[in-house]
Amino acid sequence: MSPKTSVFVATSLDGFMARKDGSLDWLDRANAHTAPSEDGGFKTFMASVDVLVMGRNTFDKVMSFGQWPYGQTPVIVLTTRPLTLDPALQNTVSRSNESPKSLRERLGNEGAKHVYVDGGATIQSFLKDNLIDELTITLVPVVLGQGIPLFGPQEKDIELTHVATKNLSGGFVQLKYKVIK
Repeated sequence: MSPKTSVFVATSLDGFMARKDGSLDWLDRANAHTAPSEDGGFKTFMASVDVLVMGRNTFDKVMSFGQWPYGQTPVIVLTTRPLTLDPALQNTVSRSNESPKSLRERLGNEGAKHVYVDGGATIQSFLKDNLIDELTITLVPVVLGQGIPLFGPQEKDIELTHVATKNLSGGFVQLKYKVIK
């Protein structure tokens, strides 16, 4: 059985996940205006996740945060390059160069029920292969004008069904959609 595959991401109002150089300074500034307890439901979401799949650039960015934010949740980094891991992460982080379809199928066969996909190119490749079931996008009240987009060119329309809209502190708005298959 195929696992539920979700995206949970923050973007600028104009749809960028990061600046062109990968910087998230704009997100850090915006977060300074939110309630200290506001996480947009991320902890609850992560509690439902069996495996996190992310791209190499996203992994490298997360590693620059100083503290690993995913606890013991298994993380698979999609990359063709070698991956050097801190000893503390060797039991939870692995590398794969499988196609999104093959990886999702393997994870389902291994018993994963919910897969979280993160990273611009990784999200786009899963969308292209029609493998995303649900999108949660938190819009941050800033317009960047350029950067790393959440969505890239697609071969066909991706139709969505609206599930929920939430107003969060600091002017953030969270949108949740199911992908129509």
